[in-house]
Amino acid sequence: MDRKERLAEISDRISSAALRSGRTRDDVTLIAVSKTFPADAVVEVSALGQVHFGENKVQELVQKCDSLGFGTEEHPIIWHMIGHLQRNKARDVVGRARMFHALDSLRLGSALQNRLEMSSSSMDCLIQVNVSGEDSKFGVSPLDLDSLVDSLQAFDRINIRGLMTLASPTPDPESIRGEFALLRESCAVISDRLSAGAPVLSMGMSSDFEVAIEEGATHVRIGSALFGARTVTNT
Repeated sequence: MDRKERLAEISDRISSAALRSGRTRDDVTLIAVSKTFPADAVVEVSALGQVHFGENKVQELVQKCDSLGFGTEEHPIIWHMIGHLQRNKARDVVGRARMFHALDSLRLGSALQNRLEMSSSSMDCLIQVNVSGEDSKFGVSPLDLDSLVDSLQAFDRINIRGLMTLASPTPDPESIRGEFALLRESCAVISDRLSAGAPVLSMGMSSDFEVAIEEGATHVRIGSALFGARTVTNT
């Protein structure tokens, strides 16, 4: 199956999952995660009509964004930074990513605020929540989310649009349905402090995006199911 066929199949699966949750295909944004694949792969998928692209590592975001820019009028590209960000790399995300999905501390928020002030710009951000409780994952605990949201209100350049999470790895997506539900419920608690616009729930990847959509995901981050298996030669 080539990437055109994969993209069509993924879109159909998103549509079906959205319908099961009482929504439509247009209610769910597909972010194509081009991690480890070259800029040519982004160009190929963009030409198929895909608009939103995400990167896990800031150096790949910089390389691809600086190479491709924001696409063309016919094939626009909107970049998302979806991975962990060190404070000293905040400067590399500002001006490139439309949305940052992994804001998880007040110190990182401060670093982003400083860079945004310097560029006289603002940025849509999502707070990363560690719903699985795994020590290996970044993200704020659900118990500490309320306090972090309150503290981030001081940063007028950061638009908190919603939440993001990485669910536990599992061969059975049904087993992590509760983790996606927890993120949805957490977002409802802080909804009155979010920036204008519909709340964003960034959750679900290649192996579990349908369950995530059924539990309310508005943005799904799909890499291998679209681009293919990652190998050493891709890196």
